[in-house]
Amino acid sequence: MSTSAPELEFDSDIPLLRRILAECRTIAVVGLSQNWSRPSNFAAKYMQEHGYRVIPVNPMYEEVLGERCYPNLRAIPGPVDIVDCFRAASEIPAIADDAIAIGAKVLWLQLGIVNVEAARKARAAGLEIVMDRCVKIEHARLFGGLNFVGVNTKVISAKRPKYIAN
Repeated sequence: MSTSAPELEFDSDIPLLRRILAECRTIAVVGLSQNWSRPSNFAAKYMQEHGYRVIPVNPMYEEVLGERCYPNLRAIPGPVDIVDCFRAASEIPAIADDAIAIGAKVLWLQLGIVNVEAARKARAAGLEIVMDRCVKIEHARLFGGLNFVGVNTKVISAKRPKYIAN
């Protein structure tokens, strides 16, 4: 397990992030907390408010953000596009195995979470990988949520990207 991934190309491509967030509408959030002040809750609520289906994955709860909560990824009855991980890097290999097993399209590791070996395994199984990035921050940055308050998003374009329909 590595703490940084400078040699990897997993998460730095803006068109890739924009495409993932535009096309993938169902997000299983592993480690989603009921506590409104936790980053997982804040990010998941933001994504819900922007038209995404959020599926909570946490064995501690029955329901989070008005959605049924599942104990693990394999218990989710329907398809999942993005597996968004709010768990320690040491837990990512098992989560990656589950993401592969359920046919997820993307394994997304939140800020501060990097596991190169799990990412390589998931990529070899056909998943796209995003590491050490926040789904909420990337959505706001790439779809106009930050620039209204004067934040430099580091994305230069003559055209404003199309907003995702709710």
